[in-house]
Amino acid sequence: MGSYDVIVAGGGHNGLVAAAYLAGAGRSVLVLERHDHVGGLAISARAFPGVDVRLSRYSYLVSLLPSAIVRDLGLDLELRRRRYASYTPRGETGLLVDNEDAAATAASFRDVTGGEADHKAWQDFYGLTARVARALAPTLLEPLPSAAEVERLVGPEAWRDLFRRPIGRTVEERFADDTVRGVVLTDALIGTFADPATDLLANRCFLYHVIGDGTGEWNVPVGGMGAVSGTLEAAARRAGAEIRTGAEIVGISPSGEVTFADEGGEHTVNGGHVLVNLPPAVLDRVLGRPGEAPEGAQLKVNMVLTRLPRLKDASVDPRAAFSGTFHINESRDQLAAAYGQAARGEIPELPPAEVYCHSLTDPSILGPGLRGRAETMTLFGLHMPARLFRKNPDKARKAALDATFASINSVLAEPIEECLLRAPDGTPCVEAKTPVDLENEAGLPGGHIFHTDLSWPYAEAGERWGVETEHERILMCGAGARRGGGVSGIAGHNAAMSVLKR
Repeated sequence: MGSYDVIVAGGGHNGLVAAAYLAGAGRSVLVLERHDHVGGLAISARAFPGVDVRLSRYSYLVSLLPSAIVRDLGLDLELRRRRYASYTPRGETGLLVDNEDAAATAASFRDVTGGEADHKAWQDFYGLTARVARALAPTLLEPLPSAAEVERLVGPEAWRDLFRRPIGRTVEERFADDTVRGVVLTDALIGTFADPATDLLANRCFLYHVIGDGTGEWNVPVGGMGAVSGTLEAAARRAGAEIRTGAEIVGISPSGEVTFADEGGEHTVNGGHVLVNLPPAVLDRVLGRPGEAPEGAQLKVNMVLTRLPRLKDASVDPRAAFSGTFHINESRDQLAAAYGQAARGEIPELPPAEVYCHSLTDPSILGPGLRGRAETMTLFGLHMPARLFRKNPDKARKAALDATFASINSVLAEPIEECLLRAPDGTPCVEAKTPVDLENEAGLPGGHIFHTDLSWPYAEAGERWGVETEHERILMCGAGARRGGGVSGIAGHNAAMSVLKR
């Protein structure tokens, strides 16, 4: 069916970024996507029949997407900052971190921790991560620095506390309050099954959650995640890329030959380079070689509510508590207990989780008839590895959802079930996605949202851009590349630069 300068295998957001850059530079580009839409997991969907709400069904916030990519590609995209960073209920009170009211945040720390020390430690620690973010973010769109260069950029304190010793030890040393320790540690565990007291994988996860675009802020995409992929698709098409959906990759050869299947049968195209926006385990399969699947570890729950639930602390406005990240049973000790249970193959008794309500910041995702009458709620559960759902996926999903609802209800003044909107057929607007669901529905081996375990943002084994494979013409351009993971476009940019600068 012809030849192209570049074939992009997979039309997720990274593949679209790569296609836009390469087509804009005059290369002939073909993007092949197995679904009937592009965007991968960065999409919006009407998840509940008859309910006019465009949910960010899988990925849901944006932090790592560099503003340089937005400018380069002329993306029509609005990302809104959340005023409230987080709320963490504890007993009859809670810790509210207000990005715009330092005095209120300090008072909340005093109420929860009984003193000033942990608030001062919080300011010092996040001052350190802010300096690391400013130093590292510009390097993410450049050839990989060495470990020594990163150490020089971030300084000896950050190198020791964030890179070289387990983040759990750093947090334990810096903070005294168990609740505050847990708030910090959750960023080390999103989509990552690890013990932060011993495993440096948690450090890598933490880094990617605090360095986004030099600020580390997690912003709300106006219009939902589908707006992100929509503007990237428009940029790629505007630049001249050809995009084919309904085309599943079934084979890739080291010579650049790509075989795909669509409703018309199997076809073969040739590429000067093949940019692989697929998980590494899927690349292994289409190359016809053995590979090892990773393991994802999360429970994603999408809900539509008729109203926000009441809090135990009546002095806190639920709109403030739920517009940022609302932490549920995520103290350091609770996280450790849940990890231990999951590692033994048990669904945690009190699953740690966090929620936020997109519609509080961006009501545009609600249909006109629901604005002012409904809110969306996104829950992300930690320490839910794929192994828990392998034997009996449906039964385990229900058990995990029941346990998670019991967990959130334990910190609210009323059951969350009483706030759920019901679809026209009478069913409550709630859906849960386990790692096994992501494996079956989205083609993610092990349901790993980052495609594979996150890597350090510096070079190893002679890498230049972090996208190289053992085959010169095949490059990784998805979340499984070094400096991949999350909705960032970084891997797509770097794969494109690797081609253009050869």
